[in-house]
Amino acid sequence: MKPNFLLPLLCAASLDSAALAETVKDREGAVRKDKADLQNDSRWIYNDWQKGFAEAKRTGKPLLVVLRCVPCMSCMGLDASVLTSTDLTPLLDQFVCVRLINANAIELAKFQFDYDLSFSTLFFNGDGTLYGRYGSWSHQKDPQEKTTVGYKRSLEAALAVHTTYPVNKAALVGKQGAPTPFATPVEIPALAGKYKRDLDWEGKVVGSCVHCHQVGDAYRAYHRDAGKPLPSELIYPMPMPETVGLTLEPDQVAKVKSVAPGSIAANAGVRVGDEFNTLGGQLLLSIADFAWALHRAPESGPLPATVKRGQSQTTLTFTLPAGWRAKSDISRRVGTWPMRAMAFGGMVLTDLTDEERLTRGLAKDKLGLFVKGLGAYGKHAAASKAGFRKEDVLVEIDGKSARLTEGELMGQILQQTKPGQKLKATVLRGTERVELMLPMQ
Repeated sequence: MKPNFLLPLLCAASLDSAALAETVKDREGAVRKDKADLQNDSRWIYNDWQKGFAEAKRTGKPLLVVLRCVPCMSCMGLDASVLTSTDLTPLLDQFVCVRLINANAIELAKFQFDYDLSFSTLFFNGDGTLYGRYGSWSHQKDPQEKTTVGYKRSLEAALAVHTTYPVNKAALVGKQGAPTPFATPVEIPALAGKYKRDLDWEGKVVGSCVHCHQVGDAYRAYHRDAGKPLPSELIYPMPMPETVGLTLEPDQVAKVKSVAPGSIAANAGVRVGDEFNTLGGQLLLSIADFAWALHRAPESGPLPATVKRGQSQTTLTFTLPAGWRAKSDISRRVGTWPMRAMAFGGMVLTDLTDEERLTRGLAKDKLGLFVKGLGAYGKHAAASKAGFRKEDVLVEIDGKSARLTEGELMGQILQQTKPGQKLKATVLRGTERVELMLPMQ
């Protein structure tokens, strides 16, 4: 079983990532208000997951752990709905409910999810067995989105799994987190000594929080500083269904809304209206569970699935080609920002459209990445200092000239280079081709 280094998003991204993660103006006030409102709430155990497991064992109820980035504006509507919606009350009453707002002392091997989401939910048995995960990118992108239909379906699915546990325990093996090299975030070298296990409620509480992106940064630094290639699951975490050519209905567990022609899913025979029951042998409780199954999928080869089609069950097989993960769209993930410093010196790159290529005299099958943005501080200023300019077009780097997306090129560079190297690059600046050296970090 390969290592897995995913963690939930618990606190807002720091100011150097502000462009990617919008936060409330008074971050300190938001966190303190959250504690004041909920620490004595009769339903929610506040910021104490160990107590939640103990209560789940005592009562025999399943455990629901909400992981919430309080200052982050993303998912604010969903968070408010979960806390106040009377439609969810009968379901939530059947769980032991825990609300976590920081990652300092979580158990990394147990809490593994999409660290780029600002609202996540994990469903457990009291013995520590994970039933499933919930996370929504539609809510992440729209802070005003309040619908809880999809969340309600995941709650119902988790309760159904709990009802048949432990008979179904073998079917849950693939959903469990993998071993990690560190027990808690504050033991990772980049964070060790800078943060304590507990939040500083007497001082600046937000500053004492281990932010999700810091954990991801720390793991990447752990590999990068050792001169090791970054694992693909750190570059392309939790691949969304679109990576294999699927769009799933946001208010369903895993129902197919559309299938991209010629995609991995289309070749597997997936149809609109199919409802996935399993993927990679894993029971599915949500779209996030679908993403987790893809996360644990092989680098290439067969991936079995079962779907409900009409009144019958159908078995399908995804055939994953080598490099399939690199098709993940990671451009909007907060965790991508530090990788841009490592691989691109702080450049934000976008693939030119065919029409834009035509006006610049570039072939459709050749590299053509437009420099949309340039960092100005710290490691993100490296490209600017090396002579790269905004609106340059990267047409070759380290001998690579075939057409690639930003994410595809980023992955290749991070898996093939070490800090300290300099890569020869060619950019199109107007009508002139300029050669530059890009430092790796």
